[in-house]
Amino acid sequence: MLNAGLKWMFLIIGTTIGAGYASGRELWQFFGHESGLAIVLFAIFFTICCMVIMYISYKHKSTHYLPVLKDIVGKRLSKFYDVMIFFYLFSTTVVMIAGSGATGQAFNFSKWWGILTIIIALVLLFMRNINGLLTINQFILPILLGGLLFILMLFTIDQELELFSHWHEQRNWTAAFPFTALNILPLIAVLGAIGDKMKSKSEIFIASIGSGMILGAISYIYNNSLIQIADEILLYEIPLFAILKHYPFEITVFMSIMLWFAIFTTAASGVLGIVTRIQEYFRQSFVFLVVVTLLFMIPLTTISFSKLISIIYPIYGILNLYVLTRLLLFPFWNRIEK
Repeated sequence: MLNAGLKWMFLIIGTTIGAGYASGRELWQFFGHESGLAIVLFAIFFTICCMVIMYISYKHKSTHYLPVLKDIVGKRLSKFYDVMIFFYLFSTTVVMIAGSGATGQAFNFSKWWGILTIIIALVLLFMRNINGLLTINQFILPILLGGLLFILMLFTIDQELELFSHWHEQRNWTAAFPFTALNILPLIAVLGAIGDKMKSKSEIFIASIGSGMILGAISYIYNNSLIQIADEILLYEIPLFAILKHYPFEITVFMSIMLWFAIFTTAASGVLGIVTRIQEYFRQSFVFLVVVTLLFMIPLTTISFSKLISIIYPIYGILNLYVLTRLLLFPFWNRIEK
């Protein structure tokens, strides 16, 4: 039960901590100054949303997200959100692939090396279907989370930062809503694909609480660090490197590798959501559909990584507010509809 709960917890975190989040770009886009309360609210909302999505997925024993989506938004709107989720997964996976190229550029490599590497790695990963993704999440994410938390705490101590010095004003608390909304749509797609693999409701509780607490804590510490280097962030495609410049090159290399794996796991989650959805329409192997999907994405990666995040993420964050509302009020909606 515990192992299964942790397995789903890492799947949730791996889906959420991608290029935008791990690089700091996504956090800075939504939070920044006066956002402590917003991040606390995000952790609470995120936990509730994960619980609801996993419960519906478990109830339907689903293998893709459509049955889960119908329960959340209703049959009428499910067609609209079905299309929206597909394009969301497609566009955000493009962001992850572009993020892999941006990581390579930080070391003066051509971005195409980074893009080619992640494309090949994704194809190899899905030769084992979903099991490959679950295995790499359990292995990589503890190292990634530990490394990221270590760097952020080290920066906090070295710069003598106070974690709770900005609580006198919290005017940005409403950012919790679009930020949570942005991150729940891929979770519907990914968690909707594993309903038939969950064995008990205890797994849901462990995965939801654990992922909400971990993401909330890291988001708070990360945002607090970014506030201190606000003037420098404009100079960096990836804000994390503005923090890493204070430390030896070896640490930068290690965190860059971990950043790439964060990008990789989120890209893999996006591909999983897309392929499990379209598989019922095309009688082709899972790996073949993965390859075709990735080939369609490559031309779009020529757009700047930071520009993709600044345009796509806020739009989806706002469009998903209805889904967030339905998830947070799901027990009430259920009673009314019954």
